[in-house]
Amino acid sequence: MRSNLSSGRAVARHGWVRAVATALAGLIAMGITAALGLWGAGAADLPDGAYPRVVAATVVTAVGGSVDLSGDAGGIADTRAGLTVIPLSVTLVGALVTAAGFLRPLRHRAVASAAELAGWAARIAVVWLLGLLALALAGRQTFAVSLGDDTLDDLGEVFGVTPRAGFATDVPLTLLFGLVWLAGVFVLALLVSRGAPLPPRLLRFQESVRPAAYAMVVLLLACVALGVVVALVTAVTRGHAPQTLAVVLLGLPNLVWLALTIGLGATWEGRVEGPFGLPMPQVLDEVLRGSETATLNLRTLAEQDGRVWWLVVVDAVLLSAAAFVMAARSPARTPAWRSAVHMAVALVLTVLMICLVGRVSAHYGLTLFGISDLGGTGLGGDLFLRPRLWSALGLAALWGLAAGFLGGLLARGTAGRGRVGDGSG
Repeated sequence: MRSNLSSGRAVARHGWVRAVATALAGLIAMGITAALGLWGAGAADLPDGAYPRVVAATVVTAVGGSVDLSGDAGGIADTRAGLTVIPLSVTLVGALVTAAGFLRPLRHRAVASAAELAGWAARIAVVWLLGLLALALAGRQTFAVSLGDDTLDDLGEVFGVTPRAGFATDVPLTLLFGLVWLAGVFVLALLVSRGAPLPPRLLRFQESVRPAAYAMVVLLLACVALGVVVALVTAVTRGHAPQTLAVVLLGLPNLVWLALTIGLGATWEGRVEGPFGLPMPQVLDEVLRGSETATLNLRTLAEQDGRVWWLVVVDAVLLSAAAFVMAARSPARTPAWRSAVHMAVALVLTVLMICLVGRVSAHYGLTLFGISDLGGTGLGGDLFLRPRLWSALGLAALWGLAAGFLGGLLARGTAGRGRVGDGSG
């Protein structure tokens, strides 16, 4: 009798109403963030009522979905376009809201069966996929592209070569990657939260995994918080508030997490040409703009602005603080060398994630009579940014070992205050 009553309460806690609320809250939060960011970027003025559809496509890309670009310019011309970028501000907001909804009914419990967790996650996933499907079907539009000059636009209409660009979501890939994204959010939420229950077989891993996972989330969120402060100061001192709002609400983590890896000594490669550009800070655009592939690291950035070296100091402080938090949440018996190993592994995985989601690729061009070299006309452009992965991971391991060992020493007097899995926090 008691078992049936307990089962009924579990179903009530993990029912469909709560699942619908959790999934819709995440999607709505992402939609509002994307809409405000795109408004700041001027997307509200797009022709043919494209703004809501661009918002839908932005949410799709934020969860790893795929958006295909296409275009043409009549019978004698073609447009080519491609875009690969994840608006990580939208991604972060969705992850935080969805994770909070997922964890809420699981609070104040030490253990939960794998079947219970899987059933609760599956309910949310069903609603999530239905909402994502609606966004994917809505995220498609085709509209004319201005040639940048009234005379050119008139000639384009006369000769039937007015460029038209369009975008459409790839529905199957969007649902697949969206489901993987949601599963990743659930797993990370269980790893980070001390108050979330785990299946009995996984309890032995929580003392080593949860403090490190929590420390990395704190590190990433601290970078974003610092970025918000810098953005607000920039908006107040230099103006351009709508553009700054667009950066904050669409791509602030893209920039601050890139800066985190550069402060560790990582090197990125990229190029900016044509009408494309990086919104903030300007020093990135100055280093990358040109016809050749440029190297983006501390040395090349310092040639444009010597203040870039402060990234090393900021990284050292943030990593030391994160390592202290990790060690303070670990059992008191944890030696400093073990904290160093845990921190190194966690930081390597974090930098790997940044390198995978921080890549940028965009291009646009017009081919007329089979001639595609129209770069000098201003009708084409290219932008890409990619990391040198293995060197970035190696440097992350070294920084993690040093910061983890220091954090373990500093936290000796406080370690074990809040034991992992005690149900607090």
